[in-house]
Amino acid sequence: MERRKFLKQSALASSLFFVPSFVKAFETNLASELGYKRLVIVQLSGGNDGLNTVIPFRNDIYYKSRPNISISKSKTIKLTDDLAFHSSLLPLKRLYDKGYLSIINNVGYPNPNRSHFRATDIWQTASASNQYLQSGWIGRYLDAYGNHPYNAIEIDESMSLALKGERATGIALTNPEMLYKISQDPYLNNIQKYYNDEHLSEHNLGYLYKSMITAKSSATYIHNTNKTWDSKTEYPKTPFANQLKTIGRFINSGLQTRVFYASLGGFDTHVNQLNSQKRLLDVYAEGVEAFVKDLKKQNTFKDTLILTFSEFGRRVKENSGKGTDHGSANNVFIIGENLKKQGVYNNLAALTDLDDNGDIKFEIDFRSIYATVLSKWLHVNEKPVLNKEFEPLHFI
Repeated sequence: MERRKFLKQSALASSLFFVPSFVKAFETNLASELGYKRLVIVQLSGGNDGLNTVIPFRNDIYYKSRPNISISKSKTIKLTDDLAFHSSLLPLKRLYDKGYLSIINNVGYPNPNRSHFRATDIWQTASASNQYLQSGWIGRYLDAYGNHPYNAIEIDESMSLALKGERATGIALTNPEMLYKISQDPYLNNIQKYYNDEHLSEHNLGYLYKSMITAKSSATYIHNTNKTWDSKTEYPKTPFANQLKTIGRFINSGLQTRVFYASLGGFDTHVNQLNSQKRLLDVYAEGVEAFVKDLKKQNTFKDTLILTFSEFGRRVKENSGKGTDHGSANNVFIIGENLKKQGVYNNLAALTDLDDNGDIKFEIDFRSIYATVLSKWLHVNEKPVLNKEFEPLHFI
């Protein structure tokens, strides 16, 4: 097949199907099979304001620092004697009451970066703030323990750095049926006939061809497995809830995917924060509750852990635009049926002892959360993934 003809005529040239995937050689030399647990990661992109999410409703400093955007006690949902949920998180409170939620406060890392792009890279690669990695922590998990591209799936049009390994990579998709239709392109089928031809390894396109052939196999597997299941659970009519509905369908159909990645954007609330954050937290909480209900009906929630994070928190003091500026430490939500530490995992850091930028000081390194998930949930050695040992926590 001529290179120019292939690139010009194939529908694959501009499709999601060019998302990098495993080469065949890696499939036959995997280090270990994956476990049976599933991890669902949700990123609240833009930097969610943790102080108006888990609210210190008895703290005078909180109210003095935010005369326009603080949440009054009467409009919160009490969790403990000192902390309460934003009113939009009532669906999450119902999970909290069932023992399905652990709230980890003051999560961050040393020398925090307040750039959206850099902070997101740090969380997705599990790097130090002065370290630049080209592979994500989920990608390195796949490098060490994966055997198929569909072992990690992101529900998006493009793939985050988190899922890109040094040798292995997950799959990004929004519609599994569309991915399957693209995979049936006649040119790809033609390439597959020549998979074992020696000339493929002699040209630069060989890796691309082999990757596409392997991706075609993944698309077929996803299609054939996914079509066996149709969820009866009603989800909210939002794009975020649709991501979770797709993940729920994958899990309940028995798809052999261990890590799923979803995201909800819009949390960069420099101006008029109250209404925008309220709407976004509504979308998040209602989507997650429907997702948990879906899994509970099929008895798959017991093998699913949901981790929600944002790349940083917000400044303690409000700004002149009735919003908040980029901060550092934040809260992380862990949702699951078999949590050892339910409710509030640790106290909120003191608002009387902020860092030089007026941010909450971090107490728990986010990589300790990753280490805990890897070792205690996915049951793998976390060191090859995180490149360093971190003290595990005790929420699972």
